[in-house]
Amino acid sequence: MKVKSVLLTLALCGLASAALAQDGGSGAPQLPVVNAGSSGASSLDAMGVKKYLLGPGDVLDLRVYNEPQFNGPLTVDDEGNIAVPFIEAPIPAKCRSDREIKADVVKALSKYLNKPQVSLRVIEAKSRPPAVVFGAVRSPSRVQMQRRVKLLDLLATSGGITESAGGDIQVFHTEPVMCPDPEELAAVPTESYRPSDPTQVGYDIYSLRELKDGKQEANPVIRPGDIVIVQEAQPVYVTGAVRMPTSLYLKNGMQLKQAIAMVGGLSKDAKASAVIIWRKKKGQADPEKMIVDYNDIKKEKAKDIDLQPYDIVEIPDNSGSKVNFLKNIFMGALGNSANVLGQTVVPRIIY
Repeated sequence: MKVKSVLLTLALCGLASAALAQDGGSGAPQLPVVNAGSSGASSLDAMGVKKYLLGPGDVLDLRVYNEPQFNGPLTVDDEGNIAVPFIEAPIPAKCRSDREIKADVVKALSKYLNKPQVSLRVIEAKSRPPAVVFGAVRSPSRVQMQRRVKLLDLLATSGGITESAGGDIQVFHTEPVMCPDPEELAAVPTESYRPSDPTQVGYDIYSLRELKDGKQEANPVIRPGDIVIVQEAQPVYVTGAVRMPTSLYLKNGMQLKQAIAMVGGLSKDAKASAVIIWRKKKGQADPEKMIVDYNDIKKEKAKDIDLQPYDIVEIPDNSGSKVNFLKNIFMGALGNSANVLGQTVVPRIIY
């Protein structure tokens, strides 16, 4: 037993050393790379793709029993057709499955062969560029889609959203719809941008809250080549005489009472009657200073304050010390800085 334990320990150490070597010794965590599929027939056989609709660039493999002159790869051309050897008329393939195309191939060969035995399968899927999802997701990814995929599927493939996710999701369409489907029209964006400049790319905006609520209109079909950006929530900063000075993500119409509750409430020496909100105004270099009586808000004698992006909520203490204020800002910034740059985009595939 002791020998087995020693061997197991050595094996684990070897695996760990190999993993560190693959990371290049940088010490930074590397996201796993998911194989986006190869061009080999065996990999596509394992996919179980039965409803894949072909497009230009896709390759089919044709086999006719005892008739090798027909065998070989068939590439879907720019017009969406395939050319079968010795068959004059091209066979339509665009937006059709391999089973539908096979029926036409058998029909065409039946003019020359008696009950031809035909095998036809997809060996290369090149017509659909991958969709890209990044922003406030756990695993930014390139997703190669072999079936119709909705926004929720795409986010799940990318590990889900992070706590910094805001309320909007932008979907940029870089490719025209190749095979339109009525289901694609079921989703309704909250807002759309259609540029007049043909060199710019338009986009749709969908509500993350409505998507979480399961509303169909917030869950669009994602086209191949789409770029999906989950917007990050903008911050507000709560500092001064509170239990946990920090920055917060501004979500769902956050108000002052909620923000103070999220930082643990006021400390015992807080001056609640003179809460200061510093707010940046467009076109102004200096922020606007607002003084709020938080006691009145708690007693419902005054209306709660709707916070805006980059507001600084300063809770003064009765001592009036500025040292604690500066210390809280510094510590809060250190504890809550989020690094959104340098995200690694991982290739993935949805079967």
